[in-house]
Amino acid sequence: MTSTATVTGPDFLALQVRDVEAAAAFFERHLGLTRSPAAPPHAVVFDTRPLPFAVREPLPGTDLDSGRPGLGVALWLATDDAQALHDHLAAAGVPILTPPQNGPFGRMFTFAGPEGYALTAHGG
Repeated sequence: MTSTATVTGPDFLALQVRDVEAAAAFFERHLGLTRSPAAPPHAVVFDTRPLPFAVREPLPGTDLDSGRPGLGVALWLATDDAQALHDHLAAAGVPILTPPQNGPFGRMFTFAGPEGYALTAHGG
């Protein structure tokens, strides 16, 4: 049987973390994200575009101790000035995994986010 349903693309993104409040504080303090007034229990949802972005408690069966969180997933975050964001994060002691360079979507670099997630910022 062939499905008639189609997928139009991703429409929500969440990182599973052990400490939701610490992860939310990281994204607020270092990236300037703002919490959305509505969120499900055990999660913080941010008011981001084009997709809502959240941090949440791990779902049942998720073992965050089995390796680096998100291994194999490329999470890119848009910014208006990747170099300025890099300089801010580096000055705050956030580990930079790859230095700024020109990439397919403008200036880009990768940093270690909450609980070891590798996050790439690009733009500007």
